[in-house]
Amino acid sequence: MARPPLPAAAALLAAALLHCAPAAPARRHKPDVSRKHHTWKEQAPWLSAPGKAVGTGVPAKGSPGAAAGQPGWNPPRCGVPDLPLLPDGQSGRNRQKRFVLSGGRWDKTNLTYKIIRFPWQLVKAEVRRTIEEALKVWSDVTPLTFTEVQEGRADIVIDFTRYWHGDNLPFDGPGGILAHAFFPKTHREGDVHFDYDETWTIGNNLGTDLLQVAAHEFGHVLGLQHTAVSKSLMSPFYIFRYPLSLSEDDKQGIQYLYGKPSPDPDPTPTQPAELPQPDLETNEIPNVEAVQPDACRSAFDAAATIRGELFFFRSRFVWRLRAGKLQDGYPALASRHWQGIPSSVDATFEDPLGNIWFFQDSQYWIYDGERRVSGPTPIVELGLPASPVQAALVWGAEKNKIYIFSGGNYWRFNPQRRQVDNIYPRAMADWRGVPPEIDAAFQDEFGFAYFLRGQDYWKFDPVQVKVLEGYPRQISQDFFSCTPSSNSFR
Repeated sequence: MARPPLPAAAALLAAALLHCAPAAPARRHKPDVSRKHHTWKEQAPWLSAPGKAVGTGVPAKGSPGAAAGQPGWNPPRCGVPDLPLLPDGQSGRNRQKRFVLSGGRWDKTNLTYKIIRFPWQLVKAEVRRTIEEALKVWSDVTPLTFTEVQEGRADIVIDFTRYWHGDNLPFDGPGGILAHAFFPKTHREGDVHFDYDETWTIGNNLGTDLLQVAAHEFGHVLGLQHTAVSKSLMSPFYIFRYPLSLSEDDKQGIQYLYGKPSPDPDPTPTQPAELPQPDLETNEIPNVEAVQPDACRSAFDAAATIRGELFFFRSRFVWRLRAGKLQDGYPALASRHWQGIPSSVDATFEDPLGNIWFFQDSQYWIYDGERRVSGPTPIVELGLPASPVQAALVWGAEKNKIYIFSGGNYWRFNPQRRQVDNIYPRAMADWRGVPPEIDAAFQDEFGFAYFLRGQDYWKFDPVQVKVLEGYPRQISQDFFSCTPSSNSFR
């Protein structure tokens, strides 16, 4: 059934709602005439695309239509109407394909943004980097600049929230509506809301990619509607694509609103320092400088590669290294990332499913991102002795082998069964050249294992199955640049 034309004024005021959800059959309902000026508030699917994967002639994989052969299924897509219907009820298919504007733009080019709350699956610093990258997609091709602020007012306000959250556009839990944003010159201009309950990921299709959704939403915040040009960032269909980039249509649309970048851009500004925020945790560690450990003089309690970054733990603190470089703001309190974590950590690892395990004394905790899902639980339930775990190592090319070390012995652990294999324990002598008592262990991206004891470490060759010549070396020298040397893995 054809839908009556959407009033132009309502379309311009419409919130840019990114449903991007597996949709119901493409059945349209006549709006209540008494509410015609509020049509933009309705969570209507606005679906008209066939139930086929974009660019193919077959039903999308995993779709109801694909499974049952039903023609009415529609692929995931955004909830904003793409183009206003013509007065005669025609679909507008003969309209020239090009970018579409919302009718509003910002009257300035230097915009500020603020993140109110964060998704639980991702570390805050990762979210900040992703939001910065999503905005940079637009600033690279325009005179626009974006600066994060953590206090006071901001032009763009980003929030991860749930269900009813004050704008009459409630989220619906996992699946369904992913995010929505508001155009310039509307009553909530600059607001961008993401559904806290979604499975947010970065750089993979195991959930919903935050970078792609955020960049799309920022296009709406800057004044762009959906485009009819396929493979554009502002296309209404959510399809995981990397690397993220603007199409020529996206670029023409944003430059129509704000112009091209200056031919002589200013030097790249330094990243603004993160300022403390009232009532929110930050990486700032007030009034504890006297007890804050020095990496150049510390023996570490635990170490692990988590989300592709290297973390060292000592007492209540954690150091964070990315590509061999210590990140600003560290050491920080470990509870900054994992609320409820024990005051010190004996061992930690990230399993193949992305769960993060922490051990202290005779107990363990499991976190999904920053959210604790279980613990404390006795380690004897894993088949381990009640004595404290000294180290844990995720090992192998597929990172599917997990070893736990304690008291000169080691066990192979299966996280799916949550049990150690029954042929263990075995003696540390199997790891040729590694001392029998260790404090921590981790594997780098090239497959080498590192075993830490005191302030020294041993690098273990997975091919020769023994420690490399020239070890042990000092942790402080090679990982924290405490003396002139490379601060990358050696």
